[in-house]
Order: sequence, then structure tokens, then C-alpha cells
Amino acid sequence: MSLSRRTLLAGGVAAAATLSLFRRGQATDPSAEATRAIPMTGERIPVIGLGSWITFNVGRDPVLLERCAQVIEAFAEEGGGMIDSSPMYGSSQDTIGHGLTRLRDPSVVFSAEKVWTSSPRQGPNQIAETGDKWGIDKFDLLQVHNLQGWRGNLETLYAMKAEGRLRYVGVTTSHGRRHELLEQIMREEPIDFVQLTYNVQDREAEARLLPLAQERGIGVIVNRPYRRGALVRRFQGAPLPAWTEEIGAQTWPQLLLKFIISHPAVTVVIPATRQMAHLRENKAAARGPLPDDALRRRMAADIADL
Repeated sequence: MSLSRRTLLAGGVAAAATLSLFRRGQATDPSAEATRAIPMTGERIPVIGLGSWITFNVGRDPVLLERCAQVIEAFAEEGGGMIDSSPMYGSSQDTIGHGLTRLRDPSVVFSAEKVWTSSPRQGPNQIAETGDKWGIDKFDLLQVHNLQGWRGNLETLYAMKAEGRLRYVGVTTSHGRRHELLEQIMREEPIDFVQLTYNVQDREAEARLLPLAQERGIGVIVNRPYRRGALVRRFQGAPLPAWTEEIGAQTWPQLLLKFIISHPAVTVVIPATRQMAHLRENKAAARGPLPDDALRRRMAADIADL
């Protein structure tokens, strides 16, 4: 993340150390958060990121702004990684910018934003406004949100990348929509990232999109890991299956995240929250063993039966 003077004054710039992802049975430091390599470059980022849809759209409410700033501080303390937002998300971008000024080391954040307009001519101005809200000069990743005006907007992003004003280019979709077009873009365009919905119950991406991402060397960002909390509410109060001890999951949210990040195509998942306890719970899912293929199949089957 390239930092503006406003953010640099808020904290020093230093490189964040990360450790490698591991699976069940492999020995490594169980307290270290797992990372994944971005396929196009090999750069490693923490596998648990932070979304901002709805949760960070708090306007100028001082109490909620403070709560969100504390979440961002806790996120950095827990290893940082990708924070994802969009012009579509109300005041979320301003909230993130406010939170970044509180960080001692803002470089631990991998900045992921979107261009959201059906008129590509408006894209550059929108991106500039987004940068002002975050308080940064250069984004790590810009994505075409929900494929809006995707051809023209991708051209803008490719040009920014070629000029050194952007590091990675991506496209997004959610709720399982427009997968055929998404597949076409993944096959034909030199994108670095794709963002899509994937969780233990929404598994359509397993059939074609996730294997294609591996084949094409495209990073995968997973949104809606909890179906906006519906999966967590569904299993609330239900006992955890006995096999959760094998992977060190202590709660249902951790179990659901471990299922997602154990897929080898997934680079990062971005659960959204403005609760510090939930943020730390999410981050903890990336520590300790992850399910292997056999346990993943059992997880999907057992959860489907609940």
C-alpha cells in the first residue's frame, strides 16, 4: 500500500513478517497466522482479511467510528492483510481512512478497492476520490465491482498498472451471480485476482471457477463466508462436531473459515465485522491445522445434514 503524507505521519512504514500456510499434521508454529502466495507474483499475504460491506458504513457516528477504528487496529496487531471496500459501501471508505490514521505501521494493510461505475469515463475520478478517502496514493489492488462496465474499467486498471500506479487488477462478483461471464473473463483477460462467493453451503465455484483460477494463476478472494451472518446464526447453540478438535476450531465461525481457506485455490477470505472479539476470532481461524481433502468432504457432508 502506497501511503500519503497523512498516513505516513500517523505511523512508520515497515515490512510485515508472515509465515507459511500449513495443513493438518504438518509441524509449524501454531500461533502464527497462515499466509498464501499471490499466484502472479509469489507475494504472501495473510489468508484472513477484512471486509467492510455494511459493517463500516457508519457515517459520522462517533461511537461506531471509534469501534471500527479499534477493529482496524486489532486487525493490524493480528498480522494485518487485505482490507477490501468499494464506492458502493456508503461511508465505509471514509471509515477505513479514519482507522488507518491510527495505525503505527499502516504498511501491514494490503489495500483492496473497487471501481463501481457502468461509465468507464467516470472510473479515474472515482478511483482518485477513493484514494483521498483512504488517505493513500497507490492501491495494492483495484477490482471491477460486480463486472460493471468491465471492459472499459479493466482498460483503465491495466493502464494504471502499466504506469506503476497500481499493483494488481481484479474483477468481482457475489451471491453466485454471473459465473459464466466471470469464467469468460478469467479465461481471456490477464487479471491478477477474482473475488467471488464461496462457503460450506455455496460451493458452485468448486466445479469450474476455483480450478480455473489455479490453472490460470489467478488469486481468489472469497466474500460472504458467513452468508452475512446467516450461517453463524443457523448453527448457533449447536454442538461442534467431534472432528473439529483435529483442526483446532473452537467456534462455528472458525470452523466455517477453515473450510474456506483450506481450499488450495483460495488466497484470502474477507469476513466483515465491527466487533473486535469477532475480528480476533476470525484471525485465529488461520492458526493451527487446516482440514485435508478427506476432512473437507466430511465437513461438507456433516454440515449439510445439520
